[in-house]
Parts: sequence; structure tokens; C-alpha cells
Amino acid sequence: MLPIFNILKIVVLLIIFSQLTEGCFSFKMSSKEMKKEYSQVMMQPKVEKLQSADREISYVTSGTVGKPAIIFIHGSPGSWTAWKDYFKDSTLLSNFQLVAVDRPGFGNSGLGKAEKSLKKQAGYLEPIFNKFKNNKIYLVGHSYGGPVAVRAVIDYPTLVNGLILVAPSISPSHEKVFWVQNFGVWKATAWMLPGSIRASNQEILPLEAELKIMEHEIDQIKCKVIYIHGVKDPLVPIGNADFAKQKFINADTLFWIEPALNHFIPWTKPALIKEAIFKIAN
Repeated sequence: MLPIFNILKIVVLLIIFSQLTEGCFSFKMSSKEMKKEYSQVMMQPKVEKLQSADREISYVTSGTVGKPAIIFIHGSPGSWTAWKDYFKDSTLLSNFQLVAVDRPGFGNSGLGKAEKSLKKQAGYLEPIFNKFKNNKIYLVGHSYGGPVAVRAVIDYPTLVNGLILVAPSISPSHEKVFWVQNFGVWKATAWMLPGSIRASNQEILPLEAELKIMEHEIDQIKCKVIYIHGVKDPLVPIGNADFAKQKFINADTLFWIEPALNHFIPWTKPALIKEAIFKIAN
């Protein structure tokens, strides 16, 4: 057990961290900020909301109506803004309808109140799938967004045509929980943290158990899959790729293992994500 003095130091640091980072870690973008961000873009993204079960889910959409829908699912913590630069790409916008979701507990989808169940997270996406059901639908999931996307394809196989996984946390044996993460769920300390950090801890702590439930169902996936992972990833071990090779046995899967890349591929190598989108939609 930690000495009481060390615990008090941690509490003080948490309070300072909360005050300094509350704005930084909300991952939200106001309408004024969006207008400035996309002032040079012909197709302006729009924020939309829909009721899904007991939640209001927020998402952003842009691009060409009727074209294949690319639905981006962010990691933990995060929001739709993880994909904001893709909404400036004229080639993507002219060939696809882009959709980026705020997952439950993040952005404008109930900040701070996460959903622990992967199955329920996938269920919250169903109304979005139905809205674009006349399009072909392809999911792009990064990090924690990866298992959410996998769960969605398992549960809604007739609605999703393909899947791009980028450094996904899908292997239960590779999940690690650090003791400090418990401060994010204890009532005595959770209030000190930014909402997105609280939500992140709420969903990450039970993730290993959720992945164990899902791992025996992955072989049900039969659609196109492109799996991308950087060998130098310090956050989601490359061992997840070996797990995927064992489990995606009935899917039409391509593995793009990148020796020089780390966990932050959506930002450091957007051209690779763009290449995967065009490849999977062909």
C-alpha cells in the first residue's frame, strides 16, 4: 500500500492536472472554431445528433451524398476531432461521404459518462448505419475505436461492407492496466480529472474482459479488412497483429505492418489511411 504522504501528493497533482487540462482534454470544437478550421474548405462539415437508445450521439458529416460512407471511430480518449484533417481532403470529400463519431462519453456524446460494454457501444452506432444504409459503409477504427468497429461488424454484418483497423486494441492478452488508472474511477478522485480522462478510464479498465467475450466471435467476420499497425507502437503492442492473424480467418484481410511507425498513424501518416480507404472501397 502506498504511504499516506504519497497518496496526498498524487491527489494534489491530480487537482493541478485537472485545472490545467480540462480545456485541452475535452476534444471539443465550437461552431466558431469549426468555421475557422474549415474556412478554406468547399464542403463544410456539419454537426448532427441523433437519439440512440438512452443516449444522444453526436457526429460530424461532410462529403458527397450518395457516395460510400466512411465512418471514423476514435480512440480513448478522443472525439471526432481526431479525424478533423480528413475533412479537408478534397479527394476524399468528392469520392466519399465522411462521418466521424463522438463515442459515448466523449466530445458532445455525454462527456465523462462512458459505456463499458463494446456491444452497447456498437449498438449506439446502429442508427448512424441505418441513416447511411443506402450507401456502402466502411468503418475506420483507431486504437480503442478498433474493437468498437470489430464489434459493430460482428453485430451488423449486413450493414457494414468493410473494416479498416489502425493499431487496434483487440487482443485481451495484450491489455495492460496501470494502477494509477484506478484514480480515474474512484469517486474520491475521479471528480478531479477532465471528463474525457474519466471516460477513458471507465472504458479501458474493463476492456480486457470485453475482448475475451468478443474474441470467439471474430471468425464470424467475412467482409474486407485492412489491418494497419506500427511495429514501434508503445501503447498498443504489435502482438495485436498476431492475434488478428489468428482470428480473422474468414475475412478477406490485408495486413499492413509498418516497421517505422508508432501508435499515431492517423496523424503522422494520413496518406496511408487514405490509401486504405480507396483500396477497401474499390
